[in-house]
Amino acid sequence: MRFFSIVGLIVSLGFAVAVNLAHGAETFITLASTTSTQNSGLFDHILPRFMAESGIEVRVVAVGTGQAIRIARNGDADVLLVHHRPSEEKFVEARYGIDRKDVMYNDFVIVGPIADPAGIRGMSDAALALSKIVSASAVFVSRGDDSGTHKKELGLWVAADIEPTVNSGERYRETGSGMGATLNTASAMSAYTLVDRGTWLSFRNKRDLAVMVEGDARLFNPYGVILVNPALHSHIKAEAGRRFIDWLTSTTGQDAIASFRIGDKPLFYPTTR
Repeated sequence: MRFFSIVGLIVSLGFAVAVNLAHGAETFITLASTTSTQNSGLFDHILPRFMAESGIEVRVVAVGTGQAIRIARNGDADVLLVHHRPSEEKFVEARYGIDRKDVMYNDFVIVGPIADPAGIRGMSDAALALSKIVSASAVFVSRGDDSGTHKKELGLWVAADIEPTVNSGERYRETGSGMGATLNTASAMSAYTLVDRGTWLSFRNKRDLAVMVEGDARLFNPYGVILVNPALHSHIKAEAGRRFIDWLTSTTGQDAIASFRIGDKPLFYPTTR
């Protein structure tokens, strides 16, 4: 009898350990996202709320949109949250991801030195503003990192019918860095740059930089969230990933996004509002 009791105890303990391990494997997910969302402080604001409600920790890998997509494509993240709709749609069409949903939006602005050597302050045509920056031989600092912001900037140069890299290293400087570092470079060089509104509002080292151009419909900046396809990568935590996406797009998650402000200024607007 004692033998069977010991065996039963061992089996029970083994089962409990297996359950705990399985549960532990689901207590965190990896989110590939952008430096703009990370640098703004949004994740620090909303992710603790999700964890408190779900018990699931979200571990963020914050890089440019292009790199975030590559991370997700390789199966090194469970969920992708980025801000370049064409790239997101290609990602889903190629079956790397499933169930894309709109989450939130803000806009881009062109910032520059208060002295404004290009004379673009108050303009609402971003492409025309870039043309004036080039005509004035003023310096423009680009992220140059395949991020969503960089992709948006390149599209604006196309709209302006200008090839900016002709002046690469002189009046067109590519940092290959995140938005914070790029803003610091622009500030140090009294240069212009493109930045998402959320990062701009949360950026502390503005020095003599100010918003020059805003309000162009082409500066709209939507964010989408996508579950990485578990059919391609069996280790993807699909159930936990879906819970996060469902929460993020629910009334609770959208309210959490809406409540993230600096003073009275929202950094992001939830899609459902």
